[in-house]
Amino acid sequence: MVHPTTTCCKTSQDGSCVCAAQAKCSCGQQSALHCSCNKADTENTTSGPRCSCRSRPAGKCTCERAVTENQAVAGETCPCGSRPQDSCTCEKAAAVDSALEVDFTSKA
Repeated sequence: MVHPTTTCCKTSQDGSCVCAAQAKCSCGQQSALHCSCNKADTENTTSGPRCSCRSRPAGKCTCERAVTENQAVAGETCPCGSRPQDSCTCEKAAAVDSALEVDFTSKA
């Protein structure tokens, strides 16, 4: 069984993230990271905290989770302050693209 990353909101039958497929450029025509409008220079790359689909900046989601993801985060947050603690999506989130296994051998 293929497990989605901890930041993927839904998984399709082929194991890909549904939100990533839904995410659009803010101009609304092309898929996220494939913008062709005047925002292409800034939207075709992402860094820092992102939506759960990892294709849009945190707080600027355009997939079906936009209603919940674009709200301010309540409770414990990632170091960036833009995402919940258990779903960090920035470059420093070591477990984002790894399996859902946790290494307890080094835990006290």
